[in-house]
Amino acid sequence: QVQLVESGGGLVQGGESLRLSCAASGRTFSLDAFAWFRQAPGKERELVAAISWAGGSIYYLNSVKGRFTISRDNAKNTVYLQMNSLKPDDTAVYYCAVRRGPISTNGNLYNYWGQGTQVTVSS
Repeated sequence: QVQLVESGGGLVQGGESLRLSCAASGRTFSLDAFAWFRQAPGKERELVAAISWAGGSIYYLNSVKGRFTISRDNAKNTVYLQMNSLKPDDTAVYYCAVRRGPISTNGNLYNYWGQGTQVTVSS
């Protein structure tokens, strides 16, 4: 049973930083891509960043480029999202997701999801 457990969300002021973690368990992930999605109230879910487990291919949403960094620690089966210079528009529930195969921007292709962690950025 694959499990994804997110942590690291919280309430911060604009300009501050947070680091989200996603701990994965239940199988080996050497063929998997991991992603961070977010969903704000009244808005559609969007892909924020994604990383392939072995190849190092990375995707970023345009609005977070230069501010967010996705990384992974293969030995710990953990993926991180370092978020700097946070803005009120970054406020959302952030979800970790995994799929076997390459990075995809289509959330429907991700098989497993975490429970989500709330990120709130005040102005």
